[in-house]
Amino acid sequence: MGRLDGKVALISGGARGQGATETRLFVREGAKVVFGDILDAEGQEVEAELRAAGGEATYVHLDVTSERDWHAAVEMAVRQYGQLHVLVNNAGIIIRKSIEETSVEDWDRTQGINVKGVFLGTKYAIPAMRQAGGGSIINISSIAGLVGSTYGSAAYIASKGAVRLFTKATAIQHAKDHIRCNSIHPGPIETPMIQDTLEDQAFLQERLRRIPLGRIGKVEDVAYGVLYLASDESSYVTGSELVIDGGSTAQ
Repeated sequence: MGRLDGKVALISGGARGQGATETRLFVREGAKVVFGDILDAEGQEVEAELRAAGGEATYVHLDVTSERDWHAAVEMAVRQYGQLHVLVNNAGIIIRKSIEETSVEDWDRTQGINVKGVFLGTKYAIPAMRQAGGGSIINISSIAGLVGSTYGSAAYIASKGAVRLFTKATAIQHAKDHIRCNSIHPGPIETPMIQDTLEDQAFLQERLRRIPLGRIGKVEDVAYGVLYLASDESSYVTGSELVIDGGSTAQ
């Protein structure tokens, strides 16, 4: 028995990194998964790999800032697999600039993908989940949504803080629909998003000094947290924050 047997999930940013790991894990645990991204070649490769192994997974082009794309992705999940139970708002970007260096275009792009994308995914998933009798929405925030940082992008930090509180509003407003909503707050994780910083040895050593467990996280560390919140094991958990950061924010 898989932990997600009988569930249909939609995952954004699923073509590589964190999202691809979540997609693979969900399929392995029995879910039928629609996953989207703007990286079509990579997404189609993941779909082919999963189908070849007997999994049920469908890739769709999904620009999370596009209302039309979200509408189509939710429709695809319902048409292909009958209903929708789980949404993982995973897609996100970071533009590493100080406040003074950040252009209005940088700010708008960051908020568009990291905040508007979560809003649109949630908006279009709710009616499908209500029809299915309930569901679980998991929003990937960050420890940057909990605390400030001397080296973070202020636009990114602001966006992840917005995701944290949008999650709580969703949880309260849609508990009556049996829809749960929680946020996950990873610390530094080995993904393409932070690859450039991991290659800077001085910066890496500075980060490691701030992590009590003494290592950068792996995508699996976060994916198993997402799996827990997607499953019925977390049926009494909503409006909460799951911090996966090696102890960084405990000090």
